[in-house]
Amino acid sequence: MPPALPPGLGSLFAQRVVVGVGDMAVSNSTNAILTTYALGSCIGLIAYDPVTKASGLLHYMLPDSSISPEKAKTQPSMFADTGLPGMFRAFLGVKGDVRRAKFFVAGGASVLNGTDPFKIGERNIQALEAYFKANGLRPNLHDVGGTHNRTISIEVSTGAISMKTPNGTQQLAFT
Repeated sequence: MPPALPPGLGSLFAQRVVVGVGDMAVSNSTNAILTTYALGSCIGLIAYDPVTKASGLLHYMLPDSSISPEKAKTQPSMFADTGLPGMFRAFLGVKGDVRRAKFFVAGGASVLNGTDPFKIGERNIQALEAYFKANGLRPNLHDVGGTHNRTISIEVSTGAISMKTPNGTQQLAFT
């Protein structure tokens, strides 16, 4: 077994996994950092199991796959109703325990000059809330709504979350 790295040095060897729009990733590799960029009306959901270090990040665009069932078959993470169950199945696959997990939700903004006639951001938030309620879950941290975009990351080794907005970068931690 290789010797432990001094504190902070491990981040030099971190592997950044970029989660695109309508995609998701899970990992329990302590060298991984999961990141998604430019959450506007989309929702970013981070799940983190502090015991096993299992982490998941979903970036979904739309609340309901019924508008494009064919797209939902090829890209289920694009929609809340297909992406959320898919991410939780994958999270279990890397030894994440949903009942022990901590959750952070970001996005759901109305970035089009503060107006969104289709209310996509609002509907995306409602879809997540309904899924969580139906499954007895609740987010530990959240930053949703508003009019600005967000970029979020989680360090798998520590569960530390970073959120970048036009106003700066915040470091968040589950308590």
